[in-house]
Amino acid sequence: MKWLKSPGKMAHKYSLHVVYFCTGCGIIEIPPVITARWDAERFGVIPVATPRQANLFLITGYVSVKTLKAVIRTYEQMPEPKYTVGFGSCPINGGMYWDSYNTIKHLDKYIPIDGWIAGCMPRPEAVFIAVTHLWTLIDKEMANGYIRYRKNYAAYRKNQETLFGDIGWPPLYQGAATSAPEAPSGHLPRSGDVRGAGQESK
Repeated sequence: MKWLKSPGKMAHKYSLHVVYFCTGCGIIEIPPVITARWDAERFGVIPVATPRQANLFLITGYVSVKTLKAVIRTYEQMPEPKYTVGFGSCPINGGMYWDSYNTIKHLDKYIPIDGWIAGCMPRPEAVFIAVTHLWTLIDKEMANGYIRYRKNYAAYRKNQETLFGDIGWPPLYQGAATSAPEAPSGHLPRSGDVRGAGQESK
């Protein structure tokens, strides 16, 4: 019955086409996830070549000031609806690089994040926990980062330009509201804190 009530939502939920941003050691866990032992395709998770074909953005490691611009550009090239997940402790709070001047500690100030997978590094099982949790968020319409980005684009853009100055490309949306980025709906912090079994963020 779910398929008949909302076929579009169900198609997005079970066809997660992923673009990986390989910024750090977290990417080492991805080959086992997408190959024979764990076989992410069983869950409808398929790697794709470009952000134009993707609806899930997995950021697998620390984000430096230099790479953040590419992260933002990649996110903005993805079609809606789109979902973003930070993989490992580093995208959450800087991880072991928390005291580095060049590491982004609050990625969600610059792009919206729908979920976090804590750990250093999270195991493949944690990725599948995250995927099933993302399904729940999509069902409940809580995976709405792309809507928050559009609604509060002026505030996100201001944060980006405060860091970079001239970011290098025109605004994605015109006439956006100037309010600060609003918190995700529901009781979950940052629209879903996905933790691997027995793993805590640093």
